[in-house]
Amino acid sequence: MRKVADIAGIAGLLALLTAAAPLATARPAAAQAKAQAKVEAPKSDPTKPGKPGDKLLVEADELIYDNDKNTVTARGNAELHYGTRTLQADRVRYDRASSRVFAEGNVRLTDQDGAVVTGDKMELTDDFKNGFIDSLRIQQTVEKKGETVRTRFSAPRGERIEGEQTSFDYGTYTACEPCKDNPQKPPLWQVRAAKIIHNNETHTVYFEESTLEIAGIPVAYLPYFEAPDPTVKRKSGFLTPRFISATALGSGASVPYFFNLAPDYDLTLSPAFLSRQGVLGQAEFRQRLDSGSYNLRLSGIFQTTPSAFLPGPLGAGDRDFRGAIESKGRFYINDRWRTGWDVVGVTDKWFLDNYRIRNQTITTDYFREAVSTAYLIGQGDRSWFEARGYYFKGLSSFDWQKEQPIVAPVIDYDKRINGPQPLGGEVRFEANITSLTREATDFQGLPRSSSYLFSPSFNGISYPLYETCTTFNQASCLVRGLAGTNTRASAQVSWRRSFIDDFGQVFTPFTYLRTDAFFVNPSLSGYQNALVPTIANINEGFAGRVMPAVGLDYRYPFVSNFGPLGVHTLEPIAQVIARPSETRIGRLPNEDAQSLVFDDTSLFEWDKFSGYDRVEGGVRTNLGAQYSVVTPSGWYANAMFGESIQLAGVNSFRRGDIANVGLESGLENRRSDFVSRFQVSPNQNISFISRARFDQADFKVNRFEAGVTARFAPFLPLTLSAFYSYAEAQPLLGFSHRREGITTTATYNITPNWFVTGSALVDLTHYLDTRDIYTDAFSSYLANPIGAAPIYQNPGRFYLSGMSLGGGYQDECTTVSLNYIVSPIATAIGTRERNQTVLLRIELKTLGEADLRQNVGVASTADGIASVR
Repeated sequence: MRKVADIAGIAGLLALLTAAAPLATARPAAAQAKAQAKVEAPKSDPTKPGKPGDKLLVEADELIYDNDKNTVTARGNAELHYGTRTLQADRVRYDRASSRVFAEGNVRLTDQDGAVVTGDKMELTDDFKNGFIDSLRIQQTVEKKGETVRTRFSAPRGERIEGEQTSFDYGTYTACEPCKDNPQKPPLWQVRAAKIIHNNETHTVYFEESTLEIAGIPVAYLPYFEAPDPTVKRKSGFLTPRFISATALGSGASVPYFFNLAPDYDLTLSPAFLSRQGVLGQAEFRQRLDSGSYNLRLSGIFQTTPSAFLPGPLGAGDRDFRGAIESKGRFYINDRWRTGWDVVGVTDKWFLDNYRIRNQTITTDYFREAVSTAYLIGQGDRSWFEARGYYFKGLSSFDWQKEQPIVAPVIDYDKRINGPQPLGGEVRFEANITSLTREATDFQGLPRSSSYLFSPSFNGISYPLYETCTTFNQASCLVRGLAGTNTRASAQVSWRRSFIDDFGQVFTPFTYLRTDAFFVNPSLSGYQNALVPTIANINEGFAGRVMPAVGLDYRYPFVSNFGPLGVHTLEPIAQVIARPSETRIGRLPNEDAQSLVFDDTSLFEWDKFSGYDRVEGGVRTNLGAQYSVVTPSGWYANAMFGESIQLAGVNSFRRGDIANVGLESGLENRRSDFVSRFQVSPNQNISFISRARFDQADFKVNRFEAGVTARFAPFLPLTLSAFYSYAEAQPLLGFSHRREGITTTATYNITPNWFVTGSALVDLTHYLDTRDIYTDAFSSYLANPIGAAPIYQNPGRFYLSGMSLGGGYQDECTTVSLNYIVSPIATAIGTRERNQTVLLRIELKTLGEADLRQNVGVASTADGIASVR
């Protein structure tokens, strides 16, 4: 058991001992007991841990009081608690004359912030704030971004100053765990310095005469540098530089500096010094408010060598100044409403790509664009409101900005309520208002023949026989977007209710009423827009459309439980919808209903068009059945098969609009193509799904896709996915040849730390379609840029469009990855080429990260670049 003594201060304790024998030793009554004493704390700074009046609690196996030497010794598992600090050691001696504490053997000092200081010997003041430590080691643990980060300092000798600063002589710093089997082995990385000073008040670590070591080998030397400790989330200072090397830019580096202006806002300046183009200025301002946050980023350069880029219209070689402005904002008005924006503005379409300025909102696929939007969103318990505006900026050479629309506003409202009695069920109200303005009509020529015929080549590039749209003819031209201002307001109210009879049959009657109002004001100025009047029967001014419908959905699931073989369900499904024929087909614009895909997901949709500009009409029945199995072991399978049949009225998919939507969709005949789905998941780690559309007449595959995702851990540290897609030629929609390809990704963990990864995009189509490339970039070279023919090349049966291959190492303190990336380039003259990049990324946790990106084997016609040497 423990013995406790309350004595007024260490000085009082020693005064009491003066009256005792020359040497007094207090020993426990039993071997298991500890001696314990509480004393008043020494005077200290009231702003620091350990305030006046705090008591020092001493625990040990035995306390030894030496009056002659004015010392008190705690020996055997000694613990001293003072305020928020704790000192542990095999032996602790307090010297009254010097007011110093001497600790020896497995010394461990835990600070108020959780940092643990260890050493062989410590000489400290009686409040543990100042002193010297032999064989010093410090471990600091913090939670940062949801991750536990541990840092470690060590030195033969160190000094503790006012409890807020620790100085290490010939010390080391790392965030790596020591090797469990061989603690003396150097960590993966560490910084070794003649002096390291850790200031806990400013949360800064200073290094003098420092060397970065990798696996014990020196790789970099810095005479002086400083870095924030892991507890710091925001601190002014230099960030990790980024190195740049490119033919058009030269060699250089970006040196960012972060200004922590206030707790709620900051500024980052990132000048990039380029040997061939001068100084690229970049600045980003961020601010967080009570209701949200926003940022503003500016980039700009006065080019010293504009000739490194192609002249207009193929590049920005005729510009001295180039730049961009980007901003993003998110604000929460209240629990139900939020607003924001995402804006990108550039002086030219090549700037961000040429100067390698990253923007997460810009797609990096073959066709690239920047989308600017502003929005207001409200959400209720059973309602949704959204208002947006869009501005699209094409970033490829073949984009013609006059064909890009400005869309504002786009307003959507959706509200669901319980149906009135005695109807019951659910009533849903949907509304949409869309208005857009386009300066030039977006035409596209159709192939003259579905066969692969080629005209004479131009500069080694062959041209298939496609129609041009100098005179609009629906048999040879499509209108992807109409010039002028087009506004549409749509509203739909619907009702449905499900009834289940005693046999388990499910009857769901439904009805809806859809109304649309169009106001079309086409632009007729300019050569291209002058073609608009030749579009047959396009309604100008106001036009209206009404579509009522009534229908019934019938399902009869048969369920059987076969015990260990699982629960099997067979469900026939039938649906019939009666409505009048669609009106004004081809006489109204179609902007938002061009992506029609008929498959298992749209078979039982009331309206199979993807947007509001088209509305399905006529009497139609949708038939199908699905079969599913679920076993107790987690095995799951599902199969579905069905078709759609036009019973009466005009088939909306048989008559194409100005974009031919509906034709060659699989729905254009009275009896549609067959659609199917098959899905199987042996367990939660493996899933396979396939979808197909078969020709109704001869069961030929018109569309097919299949994919598998698998995670084999813990048996095999492998994760992979593979998807195959095939679509038959659709000449009436502008696709004269089939589209076929495979995309795969895989990651294999060789060890818990080492991994390899790869991905590939394989084009299995003989020809590459780069349609419409002449509308802007080649307009100065070809006499007829309107609806120009796509360019095709024949690279062979298998063409590796894109791929990445890499690997790396990752642990608690280090991430190193090396990747080789091949990506397609949409070049100015439409040739099929690929960009090859080597990317090296190194992150030393708590110190910073660095990326090194180098293009290799760049195509000679890289987008906007004059030449590659």
